[in-house]
Amino acid sequence: MSDPQVEKEAGSAEPVQAPAPEPEKKKREYKDFGHDEEDKPSHAKVDMDQIQLKAEDLYDKEKVDLETIVVDDVFKLLQCDENGLTDEEALRRIELFGPNKLESEEQNAFLQFLSFMWNPLSWVMEAAALVAIALSNGESRPPDWEDFLGIVTLLLINSGIGFYEERNAGNAVKALMDSLAPKAKVKRANSWREIESSQLVPGDMISFKIGDIVPADCRLTESINVSIDQAALTGESLPQSKKLGDQCFSGSTCKQGEAEGVVISTGPNTFFGRAANLVGQDDDTTGHLQKILAQIGSFCLVVIGIFVLAEIFCLYAGFRYTYRRGLDNILVLLIGGIPIAMPTVLSVTLAVGAQQLAKYKAIVTRITAIEELAAVTILCSDKTGTLTTNKLTIDRDTVRTYGPFSPEDVILLAAYASRTENQDAIDQCVVGAIGDVTRARAGIKLLDFKPFNPVDKRTEITYREESSGKLKRVTKGMTGIIIELCTRNKTDDIENRLEADVEEFAQRGLRALAVAYEEVDGTDPEGEGNGFELIGLLAIFDPPREDTKQTIDDAMALGVKVKMVTGDQLAIAKETGRRLGLGDHMYPAKVLKDGPEPGSRFRTLDEMILDADGFAGVFPEHKYEIVKRLQALGHLCAMTGDGANDAPALSRANVGIAVEGATDAARSAADIVLTEPGLSTIVHAIRGSRIIFQRMRNYAIYACAVTIRIVVCFSILAFAFKFDFPPFMVLIIALLNDGTIMTLSVDRVLPSNEPDSWDLAEIFAYAVAYGLYLTLSTVALVAIAIRTTWFFDKFGVTFHGGAQQALDHNDPQLHTIVYLQVAIISQALIFVTRSHGFFFMERPSVALFAAFCLAQLVSSIIAAYGNWGFTKIEAVSGGWIGIVWVWDIVWFFPLDLIKFAMKATIIKYLRNRHLAAVAAQTAESGVPMTRTTSRAASVHESLYSNRVSFLRRAARKVGFGQKILMKPEELQRFSSIQAARTGSVLARHPSRPTA
Repeated sequence: MSDPQVEKEAGSAEPVQAPAPEPEKKKREYKDFGHDEEDKPSHAKVDMDQIQLKAEDLYDKEKVDLETIVVDDVFKLLQCDENGLTDEEALRRIELFGPNKLESEEQNAFLQFLSFMWNPLSWVMEAAALVAIALSNGESRPPDWEDFLGIVTLLLINSGIGFYEERNAGNAVKALMDSLAPKAKVKRANSWREIESSQLVPGDMISFKIGDIVPADCRLTESINVSIDQAALTGESLPQSKKLGDQCFSGSTCKQGEAEGVVISTGPNTFFGRAANLVGQDDDTTGHLQKILAQIGSFCLVVIGIFVLAEIFCLYAGFRYTYRRGLDNILVLLIGGIPIAMPTVLSVTLAVGAQQLAKYKAIVTRITAIEELAAVTILCSDKTGTLTTNKLTIDRDTVRTYGPFSPEDVILLAAYASRTENQDAIDQCVVGAIGDVTRARAGIKLLDFKPFNPVDKRTEITYREESSGKLKRVTKGMTGIIIELCTRNKTDDIENRLEADVEEFAQRGLRALAVAYEEVDGTDPEGEGNGFELIGLLAIFDPPREDTKQTIDDAMALGVKVKMVTGDQLAIAKETGRRLGLGDHMYPAKVLKDGPEPGSRFRTLDEMILDADGFAGVFPEHKYEIVKRLQALGHLCAMTGDGANDAPALSRANVGIAVEGATDAARSAADIVLTEPGLSTIVHAIRGSRIIFQRMRNYAIYACAVTIRIVVCFSILAFAFKFDFPPFMVLIIALLNDGTIMTLSVDRVLPSNEPDSWDLAEIFAYAVAYGLYLTLSTVALVAIAIRTTWFFDKFGVTFHGGAQQALDHNDPQLHTIVYLQVAIISQALIFVTRSHGFFFMERPSVALFAAFCLAQLVSSIIAAYGNWGFTKIEAVSGGWIGIVWVWDIVWFFPLDLIKFAMKATIIKYLRNRHLAAVAAQTAESGVPMTRTTSRAASVHESLYSNRVSFLRRAARKVGFGQKILMKPEELQRFSSIQAARTGSVLARHPSRPTA
């Protein structure tokens, strides 16, 4: 009913240039996806006089499908007309149907705070608090209030810091999303107005024009040359013509014309909403970092559990300790051995890292994705807009001429035959090639212009040349059409040259645009000309971004293999790969279904996928399959995408990256949202994530080593000397440690040049070595103090009451000495774990060093002035403080030697064993495997999964959330749960009386 479309078809049909097989093949390939024969409009299989519909009638597609029934029935079913809804009715419906936006569950702040106390490590501390307040109440002594308050304070401080940082990161993302709120033009009470699109309801009349985003699923009631780009939703590469009665999807873009329509679906019930909800993260998914946290936590809990049981048997059964005395010793292990700050330190490190990545225009929406990005081994990248500029350009070096015109003349004449306003992509690139847009109309008077249409597949201009007064005509378009038009100077030689040139362009992935010219006799613009003559062939391509080649080289230097995944033609993919240095081992997407051809060098599809530099003709389901297979081979995979149709692959990938300009649906499925085009942002993010990973790894080694150090040390002291260290002082050590360790989140570290992975065997090996060595340093000090008078003889220092040696094994001054010695050397260990060589060769951050100095100043002050009777410590002399500092310094320096010895022996053995296991599995399967111990699951991993999953479920039961969550299977049909409920309510409360 409307004229053929101009911008839409010109920009999209040009890829199908030549009569050669390649372009035609591409057209067929595009059409095969989502271009089935349209269903004819049907009538609803319900009594239209009975408007008081039941929900199952309105949303049962067997009876009525709002997407395909005739528009008149849509108006009846939705109880509206072309004058629009009244304000009162619109307000009533928004209460029934909810806002027209994707619901994002806002986390309750209080529950988010509590989530930091909901993991096994915190449970042990909480159990210790209960022991201190409840079980310690005996032997005519009051409950251990000091320890109880200390433990609770430690928990609150850790939770508070983690909550603050994570909340800040979340608010930054929310601000980004809020800034994208779109507007919609709606007809209410027979007058047009502009409102936020979130206020639209089913039954609203809306209007949109070229450049607008369709705000809701609608059926068109008026359509003037409408062309809609649905690529971001359906994967269709070509914009679609829309006529009266057709459906337009929310989130698609109007490329041409203007239209009015009636809204049939809003919010989560739109095609856009269903795609986003289908890939929404499930509450109970277990992230990669949670698995690691679970395994480290389990290691610490097992160590503590073994020694707690040993103390129970030894102290109670062997030494006949009283109830309270034994309990105090057990509390020391529980409080000191648990790395309570671990979830908080990792959360803070990731949150601070997310803010640092934001400087590179990468907004992190799931902060644990930073850790996974550091381990990514393969990056699957879009071509258009990421590797390339997404701006078609004339390749001046390959312009072919066939007549008396120069390449510059051909480009200028092609610009004459292009629009200068409301341009499609082809016209824009041709006019852009002449530099100054005004040159496209300079020196000529436009008499007639025929825009592109899908039948003629060309544009044509008739103009008067002002310098000579002659009428001339230029046409440009699809090569086969243009050569058929030409009648002048058309020889076999010209046609052979043209055919060879088009074939060369096709093989190189360049799109051909033919240009022809004729002169018109007389003054009639409609008059016949002297016959078109082929004058030139233009090559159009999407050039690589300036920084892409260097960025890909940088990625490969970081050990990340880049694979191109594009919906474009295979020839175009190969040409782009060659220009970028990616390689040209590109394969069509059909191999993912058919597998390697018989006789090829690949035995399996997995081998082919690993070898490939990229895939062409890819649809969203192919992206998903590629990611799935790479993950099955042990790779951690990152995937870029921009449309709602990419959401499943983005959600499946270890790290989903929504590129600049992506739709809200893609953003909701992605882990990282880029706000700047190009691949360089991703490589910056990879390098930044590896810095963050190194900080977390350094902390993990430190935390496990301190657990070994505390648990083994105080158990041995209790077994050997019946030494009862005060639980409260362990709390002080933990508190000062946590305050210092938080600064690791901004520590100065170097990123690795290979993908990182959590080799937990290495971490635990280092931890055991460091922990046992530090244990030895404390046991030696206590043994000398108890068994000899060496310290008195050499330095003249005494214990409580002037004793020359600690004959009382629980001398309060000995407690203070042990406290200071443990506090100093345990915290100093971080300088060894954070460095790869000697500790003094890698300068720490100012924050870390200052925090360490401050913590040790506090520890020394406590040792000098801490006469705290309730916790059995007594101030010591300055001589003792100096002795402990010198003792710790002497014991500190060999820690580096232990590190080097471990690397040369046990760590080397573990790595060789790992490589041997990979080689064995590769030999067995024939496919190189990248086995990372980090991908191993833990029996306790679910206890860490999205720490708040349990709390969220509890919140819904007590009414905190008040939001309906829909399962994917319930959203796969148009009759979603929410739509059914709102339709039922609308039927019970009709806007007009039933017939």
